[in-house]
Amino acid sequence: MESPLSVTETGSIDLSSSVFRTPLVPAPGHSAVDFEARVDMARLRQYRLARARQALDASECGAFLLFDFYNIRYVTQTWIGGALGDKMTRYALLGRGAEPVLWDFGSAARHHQLYAPWLPPENCRAGMLGLRGAIAPDAGLMRSAVGEIKGILDDLGLAESPVGVDIIEPAFLFEMQRQGLHVVDVQQRLLDARLIKSSDEIILLSQAAAMVDGVYQDIAEVLKPGVRENEIVAMANKRLYDMGSDQVEAINAVSGERCNPHPHNFTDRIIRPGDTCFFDIIHSYNGYRTCYYRTLNVGSSTPAQRDAYAKAREWMDAAIALVAPGVGTDTIAKAWPTAQEFGFDNEMACFGLQFGHGLGLGLHERPIISRLNSLDNPIEIQAGMVFALETYCPAADGFSAARIEEEVVVGPEGARVLTLFPAQDLFVANAY
Repeated sequence: MESPLSVTETGSIDLSSSVFRTPLVPAPGHSAVDFEARVDMARLRQYRLARARQALDASECGAFLLFDFYNIRYVTQTWIGGALGDKMTRYALLGRGAEPVLWDFGSAARHHQLYAPWLPPENCRAGMLGLRGAIAPDAGLMRSAVGEIKGILDDLGLAESPVGVDIIEPAFLFEMQRQGLHVVDVQQRLLDARLIKSSDEIILLSQAAAMVDGVYQDIAEVLKPGVRENEIVAMANKRLYDMGSDQVEAINAVSGERCNPHPHNFTDRIIRPGDTCFFDIIHSYNGYRTCYYRTLNVGSSTPAQRDAYAKAREWMDAAIALVAPGVGTDTIAKAWPTAQEFGFDNEMACFGLQFGHGLGLGLHERPIISRLNSLDNPIEIQAGMVFALETYCPAADGFSAARIEEEVVVGPEGARVLTLFPAQDLFVANAY
């Protein structure tokens, strides 16, 4: 079995692992087997908690109090459904020299005691703060919660140190301050901690992308006149859940005259002969997300549609060719056209069209690459980063457009592409 990753040095990543040793980044399947080294979940948990602890040790804080549910998963290795996970009710405390303490929604805490043995059972506690205001702060839930947190900090000898918070409801912040806690912002530190992916994280990202490869094959087979955008979305959702997705976050399906300007949604529009259609499939496998666009035409294509696609592909290939450790994100952004060059007044108006963003437990992690922010505030690309690159080009016909996205992992020598459904040329589905 390949050697485990070091989890004692910030940014450590095993560059000799199978992620970089094989011609393609592995997408080995869902199951553990005895004859291949695949994802090691225990090692994954160790790596993530160690990265969070390194961030804490490098800060002024005695503890991190986490409400961002991606950070909670990163530190506690727990997850419940998004409908509850995003209501600011779950929270976790990571104190110096201590195991994480998790407050979760009712019976979920009992479940963690049974099935999450990496957390001490007494550290999995039921919690309720008010479901984003549905229970008013006057009910006292926040007051009690802050008192409990303060008691833990007292026991650890950390009550006089700052408490770092990632995101927070104003009422909870005010209560922390009322009870004498010094609160500081540490969201940036947590995003930095999640920046460099381990080999296990990279394989999970590759597996998630492989699932979308298959969905695009399904889309190519059914993309015919008469099918509706929402039917494609429904089919893609079912296929992803059948393959083991744990969350389909969003699917864009955009066709015909809806392609320009890009609306970032789907409708019940009936797809017609000759339409350009582009799709974005955003889902997660074991928490690790995709953002994966492809553009396909229905039956045939016009010169204007092909020209737009060729230009979007040119911008994409130029960006990928520049990806390497030590390169600044400003260098990548400069490979893309200015807003005015493809019909927008300024970079804010077209943000997200020529675009790069980190992928991991969250959809938009570091680095964020665009002309809006990267030219003046670049960051250095490092081995172990995983991010998506997106390009968009309107067609000369005034309504069609091409949209391409590739996910890449940064290896020692450059980018390795995770998104493998054919995209070098405009794909015509069910050609006449």
